[in-house]
Amino acid sequence: MISWTPPILAKHSHKHGLLYVFSAGLLWSTVGLGIRMIEDAVVWQILLYRSISMSLFLYIVIRLRSGESPFSQIRCIGFPVALAGFALVAAYSGGIYAIQNTSVANAMLLFATAPFIAAILGWLVLREPVRLATWIAIAVALCGILIMVSDKTGNVSMQGSLGAIGSALGFAVFTVALRWGRSGEMLPSIFLSGLFAIVIMFCICQFLGLSLVLDLHDGGVAMGMGVFQVGAGLILYTLGSRSLPAAELALLSLAEVLLAPLWVWLFLNETVSINTLVGGTILLISIVGNAVSGKQRKRLS
Repeated sequence: MISWTPPILAKHSHKHGLLYVFSAGLLWSTVGLGIRMIEDAVVWQILLYRSISMSLFLYIVIRLRSGESPFSQIRCIGFPVALAGFALVAAYSGGIYAIQNTSVANAMLLFATAPFIAAILGWLVLREPVRLATWIAIAVALCGILIMVSDKTGNVSMQGSLGAIGSALGFAVFTVALRWGRSGEMLPSIFLSGLFAIVIMFCICQFLGLSLVLDLHDGGVAMGMGVFQVGAGLILYTLGSRSLPAAELALLSLAEVLLAPLWVWLFLNETVSINTLVGGTILLISIVGNAVSGKQRKRLS
């Protein structure tokens, strides 16, 4: 069978890996805009429809890319794909639970621990060395996020904080699993996470007595998010994982935290505080600084 590989999915360098992962954060940062466009659906219904469209989208992409069924690739690669899929669902679920049970500021700060966790797991499991420049960039990024959320008030609950840490851990495990299976095809892990999420969200909707049928507007927005925001973002992140260490992957993904306030300011006219601007600038400096230092290292090696 002749398979076709779109140019964006072709073999790429370290430079392209940086671009892919930063672009993933860019796409993820627009999820807030999509949520604001929803009129009546609640989060579990949104996630159900988002997971359905994401899974269908990934199935088509994988078939075009390899000419094979994602199920065949899952059986071939095995445990790394399953681990990445489960970890991604944990990241989704923990993030939702955290935002519902603690302040957004507290949740965002705890989400930002993902690069630290990914760096430690990458070193322990894969023996990936973490450059000093990357450790410094992670610390600077965390300081920037701390400044961004320092002027936001809200309740801090232990349950919500644990959910946020669980989400960060899930995303870090997902990142390390991608690096573990990078010699094979890891896009099926996103497809698998979508299937897991469909089952889980269906059960939650049934348990809560929520309708499985959304109106055309809400259903269309939710399914559009699954394709253009989450699905495309995860594809780019997975492709970038082939050429970037786990710590740098998770650090670059913090572009989501940086850009999310910008979009709601530009399109929804929500006020952006001085703390957000200062913290966001520091976060951007840390991301760019790490990318530049990595590029210089590649030139010297």
